[in-house]
Amino acid sequence: MKIADRVEQVPPSGIRRFFELAEEMDDIISLGVGEPDFSAPWAARDAAITSLEQGKTSYTANRGKRELRELIGETMDDSYDLSYDPDEQILVTAGASEALDLAFRTVIEPGDKVAVAQPCYVSYSPGVTFAGGEVCPVRTRREDDFKLTYEVLEESGAADAEALVYCYPNNPTGATMTRDELQEVATFAREHDLTVLSDEIYAGLSYEDEHTSIATLPGMRERTIVFNGFSKEYAMTGLRLGYALGPTEAITAMNRIHQYTMLSAPTTAQYAAIEALESSDDAVEEMRTQYNRRRKLVLSRFEEMGLDCFRAKGAFYAFPACPWDDGHEFAEALLEETKVAVVPGAVFGEGGEGHLRVSYATGMEDLKEALDRIEQFIE
Repeated sequence: MKIADRVEQVPPSGIRRFFELAEEMDDIISLGVGEPDFSAPWAARDAAITSLEQGKTSYTANRGKRELRELIGETMDDSYDLSYDPDEQILVTAGASEALDLAFRTVIEPGDKVAVAQPCYVSYSPGVTFAGGEVCPVRTRREDDFKLTYEVLEESGAADAEALVYCYPNNPTGATMTRDELQEVATFAREHDLTVLSDEIYAGLSYEDEHTSIATLPGMRERTIVFNGFSKEYAMTGLRLGYALGPTEAITAMNRIHQYTMLSAPTTAQYAAIEALESSDDAVEEMRTQYNRRRKLVLSRFEEMGLDCFRAKGAFYAFPACPWDDGHEFAEALLEETKVAVVPGAVFGEGGEGHLRVSYATGMEDLKEALDRIEQFIE
């Protein structure tokens, strides 16, 4: 059977490879997969159970339940000054990943160049390729704390792109960008007429600065699609629920694809999300507090080990320099000898080489033990 070239040219996920290696071993401590070790807030789980008991298992509106869209709109406005019409400018999807895929297929014409800020979540470049676009890597730099700058955008050739996709707080680096720093990116986007796809799935996990969305900057709302969801902040990864916010024409077009493919996001997850937004602020804040404690521990321990690691300020990842020349060899040896799983930075694209992604979305005791094993391995 012939397989399409654009699919054949995309390699399997590097993250999954290490996850599968770890699955074959006993007593593994995984610092590899970006998944919260917490369960979803109990009130959200209870709402999901109740909806099933009441037989609420039918499709919802393609765009998602209106009650949920209204709550998303209110929450984003209150938290990040993002104001969107729930009827025309908010789309509920099966995870933020589906929202991104819809956006790629909506804004990319075959052959379009798309600037992808790297290192980045592993699905961005394949998503561009699957939509028929051409990836233009934008390599962020350690000396800039892995932030996007006007200079790196210019040097990468992003001026010739049709769109720019990035994620802050960042996966895999943990980097964040302040309002002033985003001004440079906004200026570049306006000057070169770029559509901006801003993945803000970790917005609620910012520890030192308030999160700012580029869509709130002058001239950016009309050219930006914002992505968020319930997987990270609400620990609802398996319920697969995300959303997109953007101009009416963009969300309408994305919904056109969505209604022919996914039809609607999972109904049970939508009831859970409604309750999460209405009553789970305290549970979410407790999770955020615990992540911040772990972040500080990981950064201090890496400093004690002599590993260069900039001060990650968001998400739940640290991105230290790898003590070996080959990150893949280091990660495999670490896994085999200490049963600690981390991910080599190279799988996240340009700029990731020579680093490791270490997730601290795991229990404190396991985290301490894993750090002890890493230190002993390095010594």
